[in-house]
Amino acid sequence: MTLLSLLDYASVFVFALSGALVASRAQLDIFGFIFIASLTAVGGGTLRDIILNRDTVFWVANPGYIGLAALAAFLTFFTAHLLESRYRAILWLDACALAVAVPAGVAVALAMGQPPAIVIIMGIVTGCFGGLMRDVVCNEVPLVLRQGELYVTCALAGASVTLLVLYTGLPMSVALLGCAATTFALRAGSLRFGWRLPVYKAFPPRQ
Repeated sequence: MTLLSLLDYASVFVFALSGALVASRAQLDIFGFIFIASLTAVGGGTLRDIILNRDTVFWVANPGYIGLAALAAFLTFFTAHLLESRYRAILWLDACALAVAVPAGVAVALAMGQPPAIVIIMGIVTGCFGGLMRDVVCNEVPLVLRQGELYVTCALAGASVTLLVLYTGLPMSVALLGCAATTFALRAGSLRFGWRLPVYKAFPPRQ
């Protein structure tokens, strides 16, 4: 199994768990769980592959990814009630998934010889859009748009670190590890310590 495949499998499974937990909060049936889990798991990667015009979307080439998402949904359907706070679990699972999905997106773009700006954007797309689709479909305020939250910023920083590490001549595995660590550290800091970006505040009009 290649490093890229491993990243994709890990991203799909953890994002599927977070999607299934959102489905549990919406009190959906088992098929609703599978749908939301799969949408969350492959949404970002699908958009990435379409934009990059890859030969085949990754889960179409290997339907095992959908099977893995369905397995995560099935497990969550029978165990979600054991969690003390499903919302906190969603936030932390989502942080872990983001830290895996961003390097997965970056690795795909690099393998295709894309320029730095596209590499960074594909990291953001892969990491953020599955969760965005999940929250919109389940009528939740998307995490990526919550006031002051470090989310897209984490993906941007992680993807940028990958390029910086590669520029120093270190191997791809080290660069992707740096991407994952940076992404997770920033997202965890936002969740644990309340790190925020300044938000826009309108000034009253002059008289």
